[in-house]
Amino acid sequence: MRTKVTKAIFPVAGLGTRFLPATKSVPKEIMTLVDRPLIQYAIDEARAAGIKEFIFVTSRGKSALEDYFDHSHQLESELRKKGKTELLEILKETNMDSGEIAYVRQHKALGLGHAVWCARRLIHNEPFAVILPDDVIAAEKPCLQQMVEAYAETGGSMVAAMEVPPEKASSYGVLDVKEDMGSVVSVNNMVEKPPRGEEPSNLAVIGRYILSPNVLRTLNKKETGAGGEIQLTDAIAKEIQGDGVYGFRFRGQRFDCGSKAGFLQATVSFGLSRDDLKDELMAYLQEVIAVDKAAQ
Repeated sequence: MRTKVTKAIFPVAGLGTRFLPATKSVPKEIMTLVDRPLIQYAIDEARAAGIKEFIFVTSRGKSALEDYFDHSHQLESELRKKGKTELLEILKETNMDSGEIAYVRQHKALGLGHAVWCARRLIHNEPFAVILPDDVIAAEKPCLQQMVEAYAETGGSMVAAMEVPPEKASSYGVLDVKEDMGSVVSVNNMVEKPPRGEEPSNLAVIGRYILSPNVLRTLNKKETGAGGEIQLTDAIAKEIQGDGVYGFRFRGQRFDCGSKAGFLQATVSFGLSRDDLKDELMAYLQEVIAVDKAAQ
């Protein structure tokens, strides 16, 4: 029987420079889609997949992120006095019990692989998940839950993957597919940001991983790759000849909330999925489109 995946690493040390000036004082992960911060979507997805221990790799200036998961006794008391039980229930989802959450610092921006390596002492010899909060995935069954179920059959290491236009493949880690089995593919190789025209496929890795602890031992060598950074993709590729690496075509829609356009698209999509917002929002969007067409 395979060891259950109960730990997840959340690399949240980035400065969020693409969202300046907002991120001058507010961690990017606290920015909200409708009424939930990006990090809450990641936590909810992890919980649905059975994650029990949450490890945040942070940096200086992220105290608001840590405060977000703390209990706000004054706020809870006020809501209780006013009988706002629905809001109290929503607030409970943001609380983390003592011992569930841990924080480690990444003092230098040396790449995603280095960020994951920073959490090595909290992983021990267990498989673990990595979730990048910038990648928000709308799915009937949360993406990581889908992966955990597939991982129970494959073992090894697993990365979430989606098909991208060939001209965009050079912006991702790309899979060289050995065998395509539908939702799961076995992998010959992984290439981080291949030169345009040299990508082995259009199947790109996005921010969900289930990894063997062997990956941490590889990262411990601190070998640099693309951009002079310690690349997580390179460390995962070393596992191909061992227990194997698999790509997983998840069912759902991924939004790149690390970009302004992706963040706006996610905001609209999540707003339209809400019964309390969709009618008013749709009416507004239709009005904007009508005005734009008239102006043309």
